[in-house]
Amino acid sequence: MPELTPLTEADAAIVEAQLGRPARGVAAVAWRCPCGKPGVLATEPRLSDGTPFPTTYYLTCPRANTACSALEASGLMTEMTQRLAADPDLAAAYEAAHQAYLADRAALGEVPEIDGISAGGMPNRVKCLHALLGHALAAGPGVNPIGDEVVALLGDFWKRPCLVDYE
Repeated sequence: MPELTPLTEADAAIVEAQLGRPARGVAAVAWRCPCGKPGVLATEPRLSDGTPFPTTYYLTCPRANTACSALEASGLMTEMTQRLAADPDLAAAYEAAHQAYLADRAALGEVPEIDGISAGGMPNRVKCLHALLGHALAAGPGVNPIGDEVVALLGDFWKRPCLVDYE
């Protein structure tokens, strides 16, 4: 499990500005932008209304979200899914990322309805670069190979002008 930090009131206000709504089911901050703002939240596997929520690592950084959307629009996910089918080593590493994700979620709580379901299409396909980037940022390099590729493709996205006025 990555190092998590508590969500402060100031963090909650920033996340609300990032998302345009209050965050739901927040367990902690899983990754902070180098400027110190929350960029990935760790979420509870069950929301307060009882709804199962499989997205353990929720990407909130507007710059990262916008950049991921551009990558998704380029068709990159289809190419990555094809590579998974053709590269047994990549597929094995992606399966390990899936298992790591499930273990991290289990540390936050067990929800039988989503048992075995991770995020981003793991372990067999690439479905959501936002979820995979969130996992890679939270877990750090070497845990999610596809998420690590997204990190590399985005470069220093946090150096771009911020899309949200936090003041």
